[in-house]
Amino acid sequence: MRIGGLVLAAGEGRRFGATKQIAEVRGRPLLEHALAAVAGLSPRAVVLGHAAEAILAKVDLQGAEPVVCEGWREGQAASLRAGIAALGDVDAIVVVLGDQPLIGAVAVDAVVEAATGDEDAVRATYAGRPGHPVLLGRALLDRAGELEGDTGFRDLLERARVTEVDLTGRADPADVDTRDQLRAL
Repeated sequence: MRIGGLVLAAGEGRRFGATKQIAEVRGRPLLEHALAAVAGLSPRAVVLGHAAEAILAKVDLQGAEPVVCEGWREGQAASLRAGIAALGDVDAIVVVLGDQPLIGAVAVDAVVEAATGDEDAVRATYAGRPGHPVLLGRALLDRAGELEGDTGFRDLLERARVTEVDLTGRADPADVDTRDQLRAL
Protein backbone atom coordinates (compact mmCIF):
# COMPACT_ATOMS: atom_id res chain seq x y z
CA MET A 1 0.00 0.00 0.00
CA ARG A 2 1.39 3.42 -1.01
CA ILE A 3 0.82 5.90 1.83
CA GLY A 4 1.60 9.59 1.54
CA GLY A 5 2.18 12.07 4.33
CA LEU A 6 0.40 15.42 4.50
CA VAL A 7 1.22 18.23 6.91
CA LEU A 8 -1.33 21.05 7.15
CA ALA A 9 0.27 24.39 8.03
CA ALA A 10 -1.56 27.04 6.02
CA GLY A 11 -3.31 28.97 8.78
CA GLU A 12 -2.61 32.47 9.95
CA GLY A 13 -2.25 31.64 13.63
CA ARG A 14 -3.96 34.86 14.77
CA ARG A 15 -4.10 33.82 18.43
CA PHE A 16 -0.34 33.22 18.36
CA GLY A 17 0.30 36.76 17.13
CA ALA A 18 3.05 35.85 14.66
CA THR A 19 3.94 33.17 12.14
CA LYS A 20 3.84 30.24 14.54
CA GLN A 21 5.17 27.69 12.03
CA ILE A 22 8.65 29.25 12.39
CA ALA A 23 8.53 29.75 16.19
CA GLU A 24 11.28 27.80 17.95
CA VAL A 25 10.33 24.61 19.81
CA ARG A 26 13.15 22.62 21.33
CA GLY A 27 15.74 24.22 19.09
CA ARG A 28 13.96 24.13 15.73
CA PRO A 29 10.92 25.63 14.01
CA LEU A 30 7.55 24.29 15.15
CA LEU A 31 6.68 23.01 11.67
CA GLU A 32 9.81 20.85 11.45
CA HIS A 33 8.48 18.59 14.22
CA ALA A 34 5.38 17.66 12.19
CA LEU A 35 7.49 17.18 9.08
CA ALA A 36 9.75 14.79 11.00
CA ALA A 37 6.70 12.78 12.10
CA VAL A 38 5.82 11.92 8.47
CA ALA A 39 9.43 11.54 7.26
CA GLY A 40 8.99 7.77 6.84
CA LEU A 41 6.16 8.18 4.31
CA SER A 42 6.46 8.80 0.59
CA PRO A 43 5.42 10.98 -1.09
CA ARG A 44 5.11 13.87 1.39
CA ALA A 45 3.65 17.34 1.07
CA VAL A 46 3.23 20.33 3.36
CA VAL A 47 0.43 22.79 2.67
CA LEU A 48 1.29 26.42 3.34
CA GLY A 49 -0.78 29.55 2.94
CA HIS A 50 -0.28 32.54 5.20
CA ALA A 51 3.36 33.71 5.23
CA ALA A 52 4.41 30.88 2.91
CA GLU A 53 7.55 32.68 1.72
CA ALA A 54 8.75 33.35 5.28
CA ILE A 55 8.14 29.72 6.21
CA LEU A 56 9.94 28.40 3.14
CA ALA A 57 12.93 30.60 3.98
CA LYS A 58 13.26 29.31 7.56
CA VAL A 59 11.97 25.72 7.68
CA ASP A 60 13.74 22.57 6.49
CA LEU A 61 10.96 20.74 4.64
CA GLN A 62 12.84 17.44 4.98
CA GLY A 63 11.98 16.38 1.43
CA ALA A 64 8.28 17.27 1.57
CA GLU A 65 6.84 19.06 -1.44
CA PRO A 66 5.67 22.56 -0.55
CA VAL A 67 2.13 23.29 -1.72
CA VAL A 68 0.95 26.88 -1.44
CA CYS A 69 -2.82 26.96 -1.02
CA GLU A 70 -4.10 30.26 -2.37
CA GLY A 71 -7.51 29.60 -0.77
CA TRP A 72 -6.11 29.02 2.73
CA ARG A 73 -8.53 31.54 4.25
CA GLU A 74 -11.38 29.14 3.40
CA GLY A 75 -10.12 26.82 6.11
CA GLN A 76 -8.81 23.30 6.43
CA ALA A 77 -10.93 21.98 3.55
CA ALA A 78 -9.02 24.05 0.99
CA SER A 79 -5.69 22.90 2.43
CA LEU A 80 -6.75 19.27 2.35
CA ARG A 81 -7.90 19.49 -1.26
CA ALA A 82 -4.61 21.13 -2.29
CA GLY A 83 -2.49 18.59 -0.43
CA ILE A 84 -4.43 15.58 -1.68
CA ALA A 85 -4.11 16.82 -5.25
CA ALA A 86 -0.35 17.30 -4.83
CA LEU A 87 0.18 13.79 -3.48
CA GLY A 88 -1.58 12.27 -6.45
CA ASP A 89 -2.17 8.55 -6.89
CA VAL A 90 -1.69 7.08 -3.42
CA ASP A 91 -3.73 4.45 -1.61
CA ALA A 92 -3.96 6.50 1.59
CA ILE A 93 -2.68 9.67 3.21
CA VAL A 94 -1.69 10.28 6.81
CA VAL A 95 -2.66 13.80 7.86
CA VAL A 96 -0.87 15.63 10.67
CA LEU A 97 -1.21 19.22 11.79
CA GLY A 98 1.78 21.55 11.66
CA ASP A 99 1.08 22.93 15.13
CA GLN A 100 1.23 19.62 17.02
CA PRO A 101 4.96 19.15 17.63
CA LEU A 102 4.68 16.22 20.06
CA ILE A 103 2.77 13.79 17.84
CA GLY A 104 5.95 12.20 16.49
CA ALA A 105 6.72 9.32 14.17
CA VAL A 106 5.55 6.79 16.78
CA ALA A 107 1.98 8.03 16.33
CA VAL A 108 2.20 8.04 12.54
CA ASP A 109 3.66 4.52 12.58
CA ALA A 110 0.91 3.26 14.91
CA VAL A 111 -1.84 4.60 12.66
CA VAL A 112 -0.21 3.11 9.55
CA GLU A 113 0.31 -0.26 11.25
CA ALA A 114 -3.36 -0.39 12.29
CA ALA A 115 -4.57 0.01 8.70
CA THR A 116 -5.90 -3.20 7.21
CA GLY A 117 -7.33 -1.70 4.03
CA ASP A 118 -10.86 -2.72 5.03
CA GLU A 119 -11.62 0.61 6.73
CA ASP A 120 -12.11 4.08 5.30
CA ALA A 121 -9.82 5.68 7.88
CA VAL A 122 -7.64 5.07 10.90
CA ARG A 123 -7.73 7.75 13.56
CA ALA A 124 -5.64 8.34 16.66
CA THR A 125 -7.46 8.83 19.93
CA TYR A 126 -6.21 10.27 23.21
CA ALA A 127 -8.12 9.33 26.38
CA GLY A 128 -11.13 8.53 24.20
CA ARG A 129 -11.03 11.78 22.21
CA PRO A 130 -10.34 11.70 18.46
CA GLY A 131 -7.21 13.44 17.23
CA HIS A 132 -4.33 13.27 14.75
CA PRO A 133 -2.75 11.63 12.93
CA VAL A 134 -5.54 10.39 10.72
CA LEU A 135 -5.01 7.95 7.87
CA LEU A 136 -7.53 8.54 5.07
CA GLY A 137 -8.12 5.72 2.62
CA ARG A 138 -8.76 6.13 -1.09
CA ALA A 139 -12.56 6.08 -0.77
CA LEU A 140 -12.47 9.15 1.50
CA LEU A 141 -9.73 10.88 -0.51
CA ASP A 142 -11.95 10.62 -3.58
CA ARG A 143 -14.59 12.62 -1.68
CA ALA A 144 -12.30 15.57 -0.89
CA GLY A 145 -14.29 17.75 -3.27
CA GLU A 146 -17.18 17.61 -0.79
CA LEU A 147 -15.17 19.30 1.94
CA GLU A 148 -16.07 22.82 3.01
CA GLY A 149 -14.85 25.31 5.59
CA ASP A 150 -12.63 24.51 8.53
CA THR A 151 -13.90 21.06 9.56
CA GLY A 152 -11.78 18.95 7.25
CA PHE A 153 -12.94 15.33 7.02
CA ARG A 154 -14.77 15.40 10.37
CA ASP A 155 -18.27 15.13 8.87
CA LEU A 156 -17.27 12.41 6.43
CA LEU A 157 -15.55 10.43 9.19
CA GLU A 158 -18.78 10.34 11.20
CA ARG A 159 -20.34 8.16 8.49
CA ALA A 160 -17.24 6.15 7.62
CA ARG A 161 -15.72 2.86 8.76
CA VAL A 162 -13.02 4.11 11.14
CA THR A 163 -10.48 2.13 13.10
CA GLU A 164 -9.33 3.94 16.22
CA VAL A 165 -5.87 3.62 17.75
CA ASP A 166 -5.43 4.70 21.36
CA LEU A 167 -2.21 6.68 21.58
CA THR A 168 -2.69 7.91 25.13
CA GLY A 169 0.76 8.05 26.70
CA ARG A 170 2.56 7.27 23.44
CA ALA A 171 2.12 10.68 21.81
CA ASP A 172 0.91 14.09 22.90
CA PRO A 173 -1.78 15.85 20.84
CA ALA A 174 -1.12 19.27 22.39
CA ASP A 175 -1.34 21.98 19.77
CA VAL A 176 0.25 25.39 19.78
CA ASP A 177 -2.28 28.16 19.34
CA THR A 178 -0.76 30.70 21.73
CA ARG A 179 2.70 31.71 22.93
CA ASP A 180 1.80 30.37 26.41
CA GLN A 181 1.15 26.94 24.91
CA LEU A 182 4.51 27.13 23.14
CA ARG A 183 6.32 27.96 26.39
CA ALA A 184 4.59 25.03 28.11
CA LEU A 185 6.15 22.46 25.78
